[in-house]
Amino acid sequence: MAASACASRVQTVAKFIPAPPIPVPVEAPKVAAAAPRHPVAPAGVRPELFKRAIAALDRHSMAIGSHDRIAIADFDIPSSQPRFHIVHLGTGECESLLVAHGSGSDPDHTGFLQRFSNDISSKATCEGAFVTADYYTGQHGPSQRLMGLDPTNSNALDRAIVVHSAWYANADMIAKWGKLGRSEGCFAVGEGDLETVFLRLGAGRMIYSAKV
Repeated sequence: MAASACASRVQTVAKFIPAPPIPVPVEAPKVAAAAPRHPVAPAGVRPELFKRAIAALDRHSMAIGSHDRIAIADFDIPSSQPRFHIVHLGTGECESLLVAHGSGSDPDHTGFLQRFSNDISSKATCEGAFVTADYYTGQHGPSQRLMGLDPTNSNALDRAIVVHSAWYANADMIAKWGKLGRSEGCFAVGEGDLETVFLRLGAGRMIYSAKV
């Protein structure tokens, strides 16, 4: 059941295409100062984690084009629970989805992330702030590249850490095994959730990965 199927190098990713595989609304970039902020953590997002995510958004504001929505991956909780939170900062609305972590972060496949790593061959999830980039169709179908913004995820591009869907991130895995399968470090979401992620985030928004 241990599923690991992400590309390990960006050079191995299949042909890039100029347009996103799933339609994404075209929006003008938003400036941090102009985007209203919800003052408290939305329901389902732990306050300390939310605080750190907002601090990361402020710290990397020049590298992130749109500040209206962010995603927060809470790797302190098990893969059996929705832990990929897409937050609208203006309204405080939040959608929480399942997401798999890397096999190198959970060698014994306990369902809990044990460690982060930025090492090229680690097959582990890495922590920190990412900015969503372009779309392509690769080994896992429609996918979205990510750029790491911190020293803890600076190898994201070389490792081909991306957002993609996977069968092992579907909810039926929990009913059968009590946990999701594992990626090779990518943010693998359920096959029915990828369109939601693409539509909500698009390009130029932040994903914050942490274990607080």
